[in-house]
Amino acid sequence: PQELTLQVGDTVHILELFEGERWCVLVLILILSNAVCVKHFPPGSAAPRRQQETVIPADLPLVQELGATLREWAQIWQKLYVSNQTTLFRNVQQMTYSLIEYRSQIVSGTLPKDDLVELKKKVTAKIDYGNRILGLDLVVRDEAGNTLDPDTTSTISLFRAHETASRCIDERIQEEKNMGMRRQSLFSTIHTYSLFMNLKNFVCNVGEDAELLMSLYDPDQSEFISENFLVRWDSTGMPKEIEKLNNLPALFTDLSSSDLIRPRLFLVCQVVRVGCVESKEGKKHSAGLRRPFGVAVMDITDVAHGKLDDEEKQHFVPFHVSALWCCSLRYPLCSIVFLGLFVTLKLLPGDLNQVQKDYPHFVDRNTVIVRKMGFPEIILPGNVRNDIYVTLLQGEFERSKKKTPKNVEVMLSVLDEDGNPMEAVFPGAGYDGITEYKSIIYYQVKQPCWNETVKVTIPIEDVCRCHLRLMFRHRSSQDSRDKSEKTFGMAFVHLMKADGTTLRDGKHDLIVYKVDAKKPEDAKTYQALPGTWAEAEEREKQSGKAHSGSTPATKDSFQIATLTCSTKLTQNVDLLGLLNWRSNPQDLVQILQRLMEVEGGEIVKFLQDTLDALFSIMMETSEEDTYDTLVFNALVFIISLIGDIKFQHFNPVLETYITKHFSATLAYKWVHLAFAVCCAPAVSVVFALKQECAAMPGNVRHLLCCSPSSPECRDVLLPMLTDQLSGQLDDHSHKPDYEACVQLLSTLLDCLDRKDVVSGTSGLFCFMALRVSTEWYWGYGVWGHSLCPQSHYLACMAAILKQMDDAHYTHYISAFRTRQDIIDFLMETFIMFRDLIGNVFPSDWMIMNLLQIRVFLRAINQYSEVLNQYFLDQTHFQLQLWNNYFHLMVAFLTHKSLQLESFSQEKRNKILKKYGDMRKSIGFKIRDMWYNLGPHKMKFIPSMVGPILEVTLVPEPELRKATIPIFFDMMQCEHNFSPSHTFQKFENELITKLDQEVEGGRGDEQYKVLLEKTLLEHCRRHRYLFQSGEALALLLSSLLGNLLAYRTITHDESPELRMSCTVNVLNFYKEKKREDIYIRYLYKLRDLHLHCENYTEAAYTLLLHAELLEWSDKPCAPHLIPRDGLQGWTQQELKEKLFQEIICYLDKGKMWEKAIEMSKQLARMHEDQMFDFVELSQLLKQQAQFYENIMHVMRPQPEYFAVGYYGLGFPSFLRNKVFIYRGKEYEWLEDFSLKLLSQFPVAVKMMSTSPPGDSICNSSGQYIQCFTVKPVLKLPQQFKDKGVPEQILNYYRANEVDQFQYSRPFRKGEKDPDNEFATMWIERTTYVTAYRFPGILKWFEVKSISVEEISPLQNAIETMEMANEKLGNLVQQQACDRSLPVHPLSMMLNGIVDPAVMGGFANYEKAFFTDTYIREHPEDLERIEVLKHLIALQIPLLADGIRIHGEKSTEQLKPLHNHLVTCFQDLREKVEKHYGVITLVSVLFMVGPSSCVIFLITVALLL
Repeated sequence: PQELTLQVGDTVHILELFEGERWCVLVLILILSNAVCVKHFPPGSAAPRRQQETVIPADLPLVQELGATLREWAQIWQKLYVSNQTTLFRNVQQMTYSLIEYRSQIVSGTLPKDDLVELKKKVTAKIDYGNRILGLDLVVRDEAGNTLDPDTTSTISLFRAHETASRCIDERIQEEKNMGMRRQSLFSTIHTYSLFMNLKNFVCNVGEDAELLMSLYDPDQSEFISENFLVRWDSTGMPKEIEKLNNLPALFTDLSSSDLIRPRLFLVCQVVRVGCVESKEGKKHSAGLRRPFGVAVMDITDVAHGKLDDEEKQHFVPFHVSALWCCSLRYPLCSIVFLGLFVTLKLLPGDLNQVQKDYPHFVDRNTVIVRKMGFPEIILPGNVRNDIYVTLLQGEFERSKKKTPKNVEVMLSVLDEDGNPMEAVFPGAGYDGITEYKSIIYYQVKQPCWNETVKVTIPIEDVCRCHLRLMFRHRSSQDSRDKSEKTFGMAFVHLMKADGTTLRDGKHDLIVYKVDAKKPEDAKTYQALPGTWAEAEEREKQSGKAHSGSTPATKDSFQIATLTCSTKLTQNVDLLGLLNWRSNPQDLVQILQRLMEVEGGEIVKFLQDTLDALFSIMMETSEEDTYDTLVFNALVFIISLIGDIKFQHFNPVLETYITKHFSATLAYKWVHLAFAVCCAPAVSVVFALKQECAAMPGNVRHLLCCSPSSPECRDVLLPMLTDQLSGQLDDHSHKPDYEACVQLLSTLLDCLDRKDVVSGTSGLFCFMALRVSTEWYWGYGVWGHSLCPQSHYLACMAAILKQMDDAHYTHYISAFRTRQDIIDFLMETFIMFRDLIGNVFPSDWMIMNLLQIRVFLRAINQYSEVLNQYFLDQTHFQLQLWNNYFHLMVAFLTHKSLQLESFSQEKRNKILKKYGDMRKSIGFKIRDMWYNLGPHKMKFIPSMVGPILEVTLVPEPELRKATIPIFFDMMQCEHNFSPSHTFQKFENELITKLDQEVEGGRGDEQYKVLLEKTLLEHCRRHRYLFQSGEALALLLSSLLGNLLAYRTITHDESPELRMSCTVNVLNFYKEKKREDIYIRYLYKLRDLHLHCENYTEAAYTLLLHAELLEWSDKPCAPHLIPRDGLQGWTQQELKEKLFQEIICYLDKGKMWEKAIEMSKQLARMHEDQMFDFVELSQLLKQQAQFYENIMHVMRPQPEYFAVGYYGLGFPSFLRNKVFIYRGKEYEWLEDFSLKLLSQFPVAVKMMSTSPPGDSICNSSGQYIQCFTVKPVLKLPQQFKDKGVPEQILNYYRANEVDQFQYSRPFRKGEKDPDNEFATMWIERTTYVTAYRFPGILKWFEVKSISVEEISPLQNAIETMEMANEKLGNLVQQQACDRSLPVHPLSMMLNGIVDPAVMGGFANYEKAFFTDTYIREHPEDLERIEVLKHLIALQIPLLADGIRIHGEKSTEQLKPLHNHLVTCFQDLREKVEKHYGVITLVSVLFMVGPSSCVIFLITVALLL
């Protein structure tokens, strides 16, 4: 099916045909917008083609900006993911989600106006911040958040908006950095933390509804430190709130650093099943009972200590089921495999508000807040909390009339003084309050231990009226009995004492009262009774009577524990007296005195209320001096307390109170005095009155901005102000106030940049201001001054140029008196413009940079007319002035702010819409000015070749077509004016610059094609440049192809491909005799080889450089000296240095034969010309060591591989070509193939070794053929027909070779079942490479391939020759070195003499020595005799081998040796009978103590 590939934000035109009515509808849809344009066309009329419509989006401008920003960020976000920039990727992700959320809120149209304004500020701040960290452009806005239009905004206002926006973003980034630094030192600087937990799944089949109670637990202190996070699970194994499946987040807040540094910290999940007491069949069971089921425990100490910080990692917490479970965790647990929880954890620094601000992707409205059962280290003013935690500890209940202990259920509720229940009991975080909480039931336990904690939250004003009531009831497992069970006991406790203090923290033993089931319980009746045994004892002491009442107490006991976490309720009587001082003003003196005795921890907990009370006392009793001293002492006490190291982290609390909550203005003097008395060094709070005053030069601004009908004041004021500016800088008696100057100048320009200002007056000022600015730049060094705001001055200059029109420029130039004044002005201006372009404003100030370029270009275009008018004729032509002009224009055209291709599509569209492609207009102007030069063009060749090349390389098609013909004009110009009628200067310069530019990343395939096409078209039409011009065009095209391939492959991970491209480029420069560039690429190739440890190839690469030098004292040309070389070297010195380096590399590559050859050349120079015998002795010692290495150091021979690259999918330098590769040491075919295929992951390895057909060669894919080939030995002349040690021959078997063979067996005719050798032919393919191995590469291209067929007889002859050679070499080695093991010799001898193993040569006799074969192949008689001779030659070789074998055989090898002797005697008798006797005369020459050479002289005696 046809598909349309779209991205978010694309505009789509849909042509739709409706059935029946045949209406054509053209629909224009703008995605991410509400704008839809529909046009109808009646039947019979065709929809207009290419019709353009102006679509006005219905969205707000901010929504459109949001869409554009999200599209731009999305592309960068993807790149961040690919490049694995995790931190930035997640930051962008968070910001993107925020912007999407903001956009949905704006589009909804439901926000009030004030909220919309506030949200708009958030959106613009987020966009600007994101653009900065992503390296995007800065967006400037007005106060309302709307994007500023540079066409309607003054230049100075635009600059100030950039400054303001940039400063705000820098402050935000600095704030983020500070936050990051704080996070790095969490435990030392941050006092409050939060632990984020997300419950992903609970894997356990409870069978009934369940409750999961998750909390933090300290095993060393045996206490829970947080309230419970409650999750309800249904009987199907799913959460009750199914929408939260796999996402049940909770945030444990208020954790202090002391909590996190506990030795151990556990996350505990208690599981309670809600259902029947027992799961038995039969009678109906009572339902809805809470029973213990199990517990899951995870050690989160590493998470708390910050050692684990991966919020995406899911931790599995194993679940333990127990028959009898209790919260104290003292009962044995049995673990069940595969049951447990899956949770994610992350420690977040900061309190709840800070975490919600910094981590909105973690903490949202679905996140449950789980409070700590206690206070954080710092309690900031305004943080109000009023929680009382009640823990049901334990109880003991009599059996009464029952045989077994009761199944006790405790029902906890909060009642007011009238007995009305309140929804104040919270069983766990995540659920609302309930009126009654029912405990877990322990089955038939006399002394149950619950350890269940619930939270009681009551409004502060109601605490004094409320109490806790606990009812006790036995629950039966059978539903019928359970309904008849009544409450058997009741206990209660008041939350506030009679003195106004809250119930103290700790354990409380409650009195269990008997309950009369027949009448309802009256709260007023029992509230007069004591609730705890401690209270009863206190009453008994006061009254002297034992407890008695209408409600009798039982013998049962019950214990609870309470913990008050309140910022308004205190358990200290003295502190309570201060907070409620208005109730007892007569006791105020005692209250203030007792405050000094209150424990410091209690005071800092209620710091704000305490300070409020003290300042209230001071304000309300200001007419009396009675309490001033006491209040002052109290303030000193509190401030000193905060200064103590124990409470120093409460400094921010005090600071926050002073800055935000302190309003007692009359108390300032006392506060100042209190601080002076304390002098606490830890307190860094400064009380000072801050006054802000902003002064504007109102008079000047008013005069400048007066009515346009009265411009007289401007005519007088502007010249005067200009003189003042110039005079300020001319006055050398004191340092100029640069800041004041630029502020005044910018204010003037800002006022004049108005539509209602008459151009004449502003034009006069612009002349003066422009002259002043130029003088500042050149005369006073303002731009380089450390105190100079350069960007501000540049903004002023841009504003000046923007306000000048054509008439202003004409008048300005005409004001110069002489032609030299114009020259000086233009020279200064061109240099100044080039220095200022893009080097002052930050790169992300896109609008300012483009504005600067636009106004500068407008000025330059005006000045170009001056060049044509005054300095083009032969008499007044100024070469340097024109040269500066061209270089300035090229600098503008190639400036990074104008390179649209490097920008995102969004940014590109914005620039094109606003400014167009300014590069085209600049390029066209350069072209026109070049052609205006006429006969002066030759003065710019070759200096202008490089700048023009930069222009043509800009990837803009129209610009390239307009400027490439300049090259032909240069060729033609040099050809006409040079004596030799060539364009050699142009050609050399173009090749040099082209190499530099392409290597720097410029140029592409389209440029290569266009350059060749354009030059060919022009040259072929020219009378004299037809041949030479065409040759240059093709040469440049070839060079560009190599350079582009080299540049593309330099970023490839494969060093082999990089080496190939480098060799192609350096071969090109070698042919063109460009030694400077050629040497540069030689060293690039050397570095690649060294990186891959190809020392031999690195040596051969350096040898190419050495071959360019002579053994003479001529000085080296600069281009012959490498980058790290010294200037002033002679050619002999440089060549000697290169030889030493080459020898070093050859030594590392174990190429000692080649190293000896190089060393001998160097030795002859030292002996015959330099007479440096000391260096000569070192060289000879080095040669001796190389000879020693040849004979004794083992050198594995490298394998050679033929590799064919077939298919059009390969690069041009590999496509459908065959190469021979030289493998590394111990590199076999399998390893080499894997490495080769890893470079081309999509390539297919061919299984056949036959050449592929056209279908594969012309396919678009990649096919690789790889197999092993054998090098053909080319023995040097001095070694021929001589006995040479194997160590020497082995070198030439794998080196100094350029021919390689591959043999493929095949059959002709029918296979002989008795003898397969008779029809076994060999197809032998010989490959000849372009260069010998080793060389500057580890592979070379095959230049010729030849194929020949080897007959079975010839194959047999070659096989016998190889067998005899191998046997002779082995015998020679065994004879020379007696220490060699004898096993290889044993195996070879046994394989030849024992026909039962290998069959011997009997197969050849059956195939070729028969009368039938001789009669059918009379031409093979000579070859048959050769084969017989080779068979006979084996006998003396075997005789020597068996003799040596007998000498080296041990007792264990004697049986084998005897068997070999027996078989050899039979074989010898047979061979000598049929093929004659051959005698080998061995002559032994001792070459050294451990080596020998054997010369074998063959004498054939035919008997």
